[in-house]
Amino acid sequence: MADFFRINPDNPQERILNEVVNVLKRGGLVIYPTDTVYGVGCDLTNQSALKKLLRFKGLKANKMNLAFICYDLSDITNYVKQIDTPVFRVLKKSLPGPFTFIMKASSSVPKLVDTKKKEVGIRVPDHNIPRELVRLLGNPIVTTSLKQDDDILEYPTDPELIYEDYGNQVDAVIDGGYGNIHLSTVVDLRDGDFEVIRQGAGDIEDYL
Repeated sequence: MADFFRINPDNPQERILNEVVNVLKRGGLVIYPTDTVYGVGCDLTNQSALKKLLRFKGLKANKMNLAFICYDLSDITNYVKQIDTPVFRVLKKSLPGPFTFIMKASSSVPKLVDTKKKEVGIRVPDHNIPRELVRLLGNPIVTTSLKQDDDILEYPTDPELIYEDYGNQVDAVIDGGYGNIHLSTVVDLRDGDFEVIRQGAGDIEDYL
């Protein structure tokens, strides 16, 4: 079974965070809270971990949309092509927040199991635990939402139940309190316009 870590979401204990980072560095899958639903992810730079994540989701590499968590805006600029000033201003106002921004990938984005991605989804969640994990790890975490095959409880919120259900499929589960049931708002920025392709917890109109 996976390791189970209780972490304070307001003031995460660095000692415990570092234990989770060690799991990520070893190629492990980790379930963690975000400002939206609980997510599952791995180290962006670890190909064997990416393969495990694909198996966990039951997807082929060319079918998985690559989204990852960055620590902050300066982190994002390492992985996407040039950001225009008007776009940068909106990102600065809206992040950290419940948004996934789809942008053209730079050459710094690793191949996802031999499949080179032309675009990436960027997240800077308004939640200390995943951002601190990224900071301590030193590079982004590939992230995907934890989704159940249940029409009523589509996105699990109770970390102890999450551990019961997924503890034998991942390497670590973080209890950071109850999760949300609303996904992030997905905004397509590939053409320089703010096109909402999935309305979720955030309203990008508030920042335009």
